[in-house]
Amino acid sequence: MKIDRDGVPFIAASALPAAAAAATGRRRLAAALAVLPVAVAAFFRDPDRAPDLGAPADPDVILAPADGKVMHVGTPQPGVAPEGVWQQISIFLSLADVHINRTPMAGTIVSLGHRPGRYLAAFKAESAHENERSELQVDAVVGGQHRSIIYRQIVGLAARRVVTRVGVGQELAAGQRIGLMRFGSRMDVFVPPGVQIEVELGDKTVAGESVIARWPVAAGVPVGSS
Repeated sequence: MKIDRDGVPFIAASALPAAAAAATGRRRLAAALAVLPVAVAAFFRDPDRAPDLGAPADPDVILAPADGKVMHVGTPQPGVAPEGVWQQISIFLSLADVHINRTPMAGTIVSLGHRPGRYLAAFKAESAHENERSELQVDAVVGGQHRSIIYRQIVGLAARRVVTRVGVGQELAAGQRIGLMRFGSRMDVFVPPGVQIEVELGDKTVAGESVIARWPVAAGVPVGSS
């Protein structure tokens, strides 16, 4: 199992109690405590997905940026969307989900910002605009059609840090890793009105593989933020 590098210090720290118990001869306690580093390692697991295996990407699909459950679809929640006219797709990540994040589509990062904030439970609507978050905008031109999406890594009640490993001007492939969120969070994706949403409330998503929306076939007609 591949483990993200950010998990190494957490795994090491969580293994100390088991090591201490083993050193003092308390084998049963050590065995019980050994569950903790295994659980932490599982949280930081980084499985390969279709893009990593060279699977061809359909340029018209928008992929899930995170593993989790769809908790909002359609008209943006009040006060949440960026400036302009958008549709919103929100994905809630439980502690059991893979927390590696991926870009929903290929393109260039044209803006990236981080905003400090609160640590409300990620399933609450107000967490989308009050919690700490990073926001990325990715633009692309496909068949003469301008495409633009915005997505956010939002921390939750247990999550205390967003890790973003990409920068403005960087070219991304669809489904490419862009970072992670530590210990339970949410991802919001904002797409223009002309995009067809392909998921419903309660659907489970797999980052880099699940199709959450689809662009209209490029025909030289601009589709993007208004």
